[in-house]
Amino acid sequence: MDNIHFINAKRIDFTILSDIIYNEKKIKLSKEAIDKIEKCRNYLDSKIKQDSSPIYGINTGFGSLCNVKISSDNLRQLQENLVMSHACGTGEEVPQSIVKLMLFLKIQSLSYGHSGVQLETVERLVDFYNNNIIPVVYTQGSLGASGDLAPLAHLSLPLIGKGEVYYNNQRISGEDILKKFGWDSIQLKSKEGLALLNGTQFMSAYGIHLILKSYKLSYLADLIGTLSLEGFDGRNSPFNELIHFIRPHNGQINTAERINEFLEGSELINQPKEHVQDPYSFRCMPQVHGASKDALSYCKKIFLTEINSVTDNPNIFVDADEIISGGNFHGQTLALAFDFLGIAMAELGNISERRTFQLVSGLRGLPPFLVKNPGLNSGFMIPQYTAASIVSQNKQLATPSSIDSIVSSNGQEDHVSMGANGATKTKRIVDNLETILAIELLNASQALHFRLPLKSSPFLETFLAMYRTDVPFVENDKVLSDEIKKTVSFITNLAIDIEELF
Repeated sequence: MDNIHFINAKRIDFTILSDIIYNEKKIKLSKEAIDKIEKCRNYLDSKIKQDSSPIYGINTGFGSLCNVKISSDNLRQLQENLVMSHACGTGEEVPQSIVKLMLFLKIQSLSYGHSGVQLETVERLVDFYNNNIIPVVYTQGSLGASGDLAPLAHLSLPLIGKGEVYYNNQRISGEDILKKFGWDSIQLKSKEGLALLNGTQFMSAYGIHLILKSYKLSYLADLIGTLSLEGFDGRNSPFNELIHFIRPHNGQINTAERINEFLEGSELINQPKEHVQDPYSFRCMPQVHGASKDALSYCKKIFLTEINSVTDNPNIFVDADEIISGGNFHGQTLALAFDFLGIAMAELGNISERRTFQLVSGLRGLPPFLVKNPGLNSGFMIPQYTAASIVSQNKQLATPSSIDSIVSSNGQEDHVSMGANGATKTKRIVDNLETILAIELLNASQALHFRLPLKSSPFLETFLAMYRTDVPFVENDKVLSDEIKKTVSFITNLAIDIEELF
């Protein structure tokens, strides 16, 4: 049972999420979750039988059609029509790892017992998750306000034998996957289509993915920045705790502490220095990296709250005998967090590129462009161009999505969050940051070669030795795109204990 995570009412944190994701755990509904789902569904069935008055999304149309009453004979067709008509996604496909997170988060939200779904529906979603049946979902189509309607419609289509899924690296139809497993199509009951489509699981899955990756890249920004400091023959005085205790921002203090730990036992940092100060991109790492850490901490809190919430509509409160139509599907909180996260991660890339620029400038005894025989060799001249180009793109992508809105559904949905657009563009920023840091690592490791025989700390030398097995020192010009790709791969595959990140 160690490789099974039970879905229940306990709060999920990033340690649990990381364990589930990286250890590829199966999931199972707890008895508590099953009881809540069945209690809510039984209440709703009873309510519909006893009271024929309009209840939004249960026996009415949707959006601006909310005043159209639907007869009880058509309630199942109403839900299927909803799923089919809302599957209007376009653009690139959502990465399968993020779609699997969407499945998990939808199951978690439905298990709280405020959505009115059948137990059979939730268990089928669990079957999809456990068998790595990944629906084909598209990145474009959600306004991030009535829930992530289009993406979640595509996530739900295979339940009724429609749409497409990936299974065993093959793309097959929703109808064929049901046949393959001998499953019947789910017969959606009242409210179920709306429960599946309303919700923020597209945005939330992107958020969880990006928080985990951003914390890793924040750690690596400190580590690679420290390597650059050593390669540039920098000073350690800016990391003295006395400075940071008189301006005690958490991120600033934590960054300085981490850099000092990385430098412990370094010959390079302790050698006499001719220069009195370093450029800001080295000297102000605690202040700049720390600010991004504090932003990341805020965003982490927002996404943790969201994934431990019920975000569909209307919500059913059995004990209070209430069915309430509200707006828990609105993604404004997430939209703001994505914008903040994107800006914070773009800044880590911005300062990283500046350190790369300093390293290739032929200063402090380093050869121009970090290569022997400069002139015959152009060396690391152009990787800095590449980093600068990506940094500039990130600045453009960091323009907030949350300041935008557009009227939809005939004016019924007259303010939307655009959080889904914020999610996809922030992913581009974070992926770009990974490449920018890879370019800095490529340069920093090259610079440190010219500092031999002096060595950095045992920790940093061990890290460098690991890296050098993938990317050796560059003696003469070669296709550096290949070295950048190998460095990105090294960073992507680098396993870091989550306790080190949070």
